[in-house]
Amino acid sequence: MAPAGNFESLQAAIDNGADSVYFGVAQLNMRARAAINFTVDDLPEIAARCESKGIRSYLTLNTIIYDHDLSLVQALLKKAKAAGVTAVIAMDQAVIAAARQLGLAVHISTQLNVTNIETLRFYAHFADTMVLSRELSLSQVRKIADRVERDRITGPGGALVRIEIFGHGALCMAVSGKCYLSLHAYNASANRGACKQNCRKKYRVIDRETGFEIELDNDYMMSPKDLCTIDFLDEIQAAGISILKVEGRGRAPEYVAETTRCYREALDSLCDGSYSKARIAGWIQRLQAVYNRGFWSGYYLGQKLGEWSPGSGSQARQKKVYLGKGRHYYPEAGIGEFSIDAYDVKVGDKILITGPTTGAKETRVKSIMIDDVKAGSAQKGDICTLPVDFKIRPSDKLYKLVSIR
Repeated sequence: MAPAGNFESLQAAIDNGADSVYFGVAQLNMRARAAINFTVDDLPEIAARCESKGIRSYLTLNTIIYDHDLSLVQALLKKAKAAGVTAVIAMDQAVIAAARQLGLAVHISTQLNVTNIETLRFYAHFADTMVLSRELSLSQVRKIADRVERDRITGPGGALVRIEIFGHGALCMAVSGKCYLSLHAYNASANRGACKQNCRKKYRVIDRETGFEIELDNDYMMSPKDLCTIDFLDEIQAAGISILKVEGRGRAPEYVAETTRCYREALDSLCDGSYSKARIAGWIQRLQAVYNRGFWSGYYLGQKLGEWSPGSGSQARQKKVYLGKGRHYYPEAGIGEFSIDAYDVKVGDKILITGPTTGAKETRVKSIMIDDVKAGSAQKGDICTLPVDFKIRPSDKLYKLVSIR
């Protein structure tokens, strides 16, 4: 299950092996300010793109809901139902009830903190999928999944309740993301999708009585490393989990593309018997190239929270540098025309092309033509053509991918 914060990321998820995507619309989702977000008018296209590829589409509507939000909730859910969205991810009873009235399938958000079988059994009256609390160990998850199977706990559709867990991406120091730091500091509630990321900053802790400054082992003591489970997916599979969720609606389309691709390959390798330490090392290396705060395994293996990020930003091993934009595509020749508006590009460079329909595509520059003359590089101000084995569009952006360590 892959994140989509915009059409570029949506297409990247579709192209790289997602079975389902989740996305937010307007302000009633937990990434209301961190991602561009879609509009209500985008729902038909989102659902159609997914349906054409046999991919499920999930509307995330999982913030705290107030009375003045109820009319918007109803409108969003009606539009989602009409567009053919597969399900809504919810935590507020008002959203759950409204979706059920419309006949729209419900998935219980991690914000509801389902941590035991009886809570799951209760919400099974309303939902067929449960996103369990992020703080559970795999042992605890396995016990819940075993009880679902043993007790034959079914959702409204009659099928056994499916278990979903977070598999990769950002973690929060608060219990399953229910943080109030941003609300107290900036009157911007994380539980309304407006988190200001207080935890990702550097702080000094001082004893007010003595003035003594407490020395911390880590400067970013509230900022956990990112979750990564690709090296123990066999244990996750054995725990009876149905859905593995990649976090990252606020991250770039190349993150969505690479992360989805790595986990697709890894899950497929479990089925064909090729899952191995060597392949795991390769996947981790690729995951380290895109946005990350360093990796750890979360609570799943029984560890205590203590894997703090060494800095406030990404630890990615490559960065993208904007070069220019697409102009035209010549399908018979497999050639894309680009205007170079910033830095130079040369033969052999690794490039990234992103766009609302293109998604996020990476390739190497095999050759460059300027005014029908072969060139070794193209500079700012040039119009050049590059061979690409996919269609590019005038709205596409061209980047160079540069290793930074």
